[in-house]
Amino acid sequence: MIAAAFVLGSLVGSALADSLFTPFDLSDLFARNAQISSGCSTTGSASCHNTTKQSDLCCFEAPGGLLLQTQFWDTDPSTGPSDSWTIHGLWPDNCDGTYSENCDSSRDYTDISSLLTAQGASDTLSYMQKYWVDINGKDETFWEHEWSTHGTCYSTLNTACLPSGSPKGAEAVAFFNTVVGLFKTLPTYEWLAAAGITPSSSKTYTLSAITSALKSASGVTPALDCSSGALNQISYYFNLKGSLIDGDFVAIDAPKKGSCASTGLKYPLKTGSSSGSGTPTVPIPHYSGSTPTPTGLPSKAHLQASTTGSLLTAGTWSTQTAATYTISGSASSFTMSTSKGNCGVSSGSLTCGSGVTASTFSAVSSSGSLLLAYSGSTSWTSDASPSGTTQETVYTGTSHSVDYTIAIVSA
Repeated sequence: MIAAAFVLGSLVGSALADSLFTPFDLSDLFARNAQISSGCSTTGSASCHNTTKQSDLCCFEAPGGLLLQTQFWDTDPSTGPSDSWTIHGLWPDNCDGTYSENCDSSRDYTDISSLLTAQGASDTLSYMQKYWVDINGKDETFWEHEWSTHGTCYSTLNTACLPSGSPKGAEAVAFFNTVVGLFKTLPTYEWLAAAGITPSSSKTYTLSAITSALKSASGVTPALDCSSGALNQISYYFNLKGSLIDGDFVAIDAPKKGSCASTGLKYPLKTGSSSGSGTPTVPIPHYSGSTPTPTGLPSKAHLQASTTGSLLTAGTWSTQTAATYTISGSASSFTMSTSKGNCGVSSGSLTCGSGVTASTFSAVSSSGSLLLAYSGSTSWTSDASPSGTTQETVYTGTSHSVDYTIAIVSA
């Protein structure tokens, strides 16, 4: 394991500028890591949201815990399918707004195609050959660059974090699998088309219409960049719970706006064929956002503890009849209230009532359930388990005697 410690409290992003390559088109890629497992839990704090030092950086991404999955819409020349945006990469910005690059030259692997094929990731390679393509036709160089420049900077992909006996380059294979898998959960073209926003040689759109369509579909607001008044790039932001190999991606609103103007945005046509349907199916990464959740975020819900009982109107834990909570917002950011008033966390404990300042919560998809999260963590704790008419105070974290998670169940 990596011996280092960071306190990452702020969430300030910086969009990485990739100076070695112009925008590319890469489209429908998706895969995940069946070959290796990190062995990491995903129940702890999300990256950039911890309040204590993290020493196990194999299972907590730091310092680059603000992840950007950036896509491009290239039309001059056109690359990738005509009905899909394409991947540039997945970059680990630091939580304080800085970022690192080229973190370990000893792992600057070449011949990515052979590496993927040898380690059972041929489906990933097939997608990359069609969608993760360099605008100048130098695909291998592009892939090598994305790995060496950005992939080597993930703490959770350090070779010391891999299972014993892992083949050389296994962490790079995991990186490409994850990037490809995450992209599948972010079908920008389809989301825009569903809102009537499609490429055109004459139409223009407003930034608010585009961002509203994407937020409605994904639950979060991405950053949009334009070139000469035309859509060119989109960046989706995430924090990470666990390892990049098999952790949960927690979708968040972009911490900064892109470069597009507010009106008159062009969405140019691409040349070339559509993506079609002949695509192999491979696993996708866990994604914590409103679209991929099992049932969506309900507006009225019961909050059920994973061990026994549920939460009452005051925010206490009990085995009595569950209270109904009113939820306002999206899975990535919402507030709650009961008949007693707003719900908030103060001094580490959850309360609901008049005069309570509402806190912001989020929902994390896990094993078919929506879990209540505060500051990126789904961990809750109490001094004892309730029974009969007793009520227990609900605290954040794991510092008391009984630890549990809280499921958000439609009322």
